[in-house]
Amino acid sequence: MAAAASSSSSSSSTSAAEERRGIPAAAFVEDVETYLRQSGLDVNASLSLLQERLQQYKIVEMKLLAQQRDLQAKIPDIHKCLDIVAALQSKNGSGEPLLTDYEVSEGIYSRARIEQTDSVCLWLGANVMLEYSSQEADALLKKNLENAKASLQVLVADLQFLRDQETITQVTIARVYNWDVHQRRMKEAIKES
Repeated sequence: MAAAASSSSSSSSTSAAEERRGIPAAAFVEDVETYLRQSGLDVNASLSLLQERLQQYKIVEMKLLAQQRDLQAKIPDIHKCLDIVAALQSKNGSGEPLLTDYEVSEGIYSRARIEQTDSVCLWLGANVMLEYSSQEADALLKKNLENAKASLQVLVADLQFLRDQETITQVTIARVYNWDVHQRRMKEAIKES
């Protein structure tokens, strides 16, 4: 019994070490009977606890997928802004104006003639627009692009970790359920004989 308690404490410490950005790691259950005994739960309580954990994983997955969609939409926008700043910088020294079409409202465009300019205005969000020099805007946009790509990589790794935990939890649910069915059948076979 002492060995089981020490292995339980060591497995819980490895689970804490495997936690990723607040997402708890799911422990794979090899021996269902030992798992139930150590947890102090019956089969139904254990199954409902595991189902609840699975639902929590699903909720976190939906939030992460929404963040991923937002980042995947943000990266092309940053690329467009970088291209526009580069076009402005290339026309700046040539002496000729830049002719462009811009969106005034959804589906309504207007033509603009941009004379020589050393500054650009960037929309930062939350009804905030700031004027930057072309070089500062380029540097800021490149930094934002790097940050968005790095965040996307972390998010993809988090989603993979989360999917692994969902799979482990689903397998554990199946193992506990199947163990319970097997135990009931054995008890019925003993009663019949």
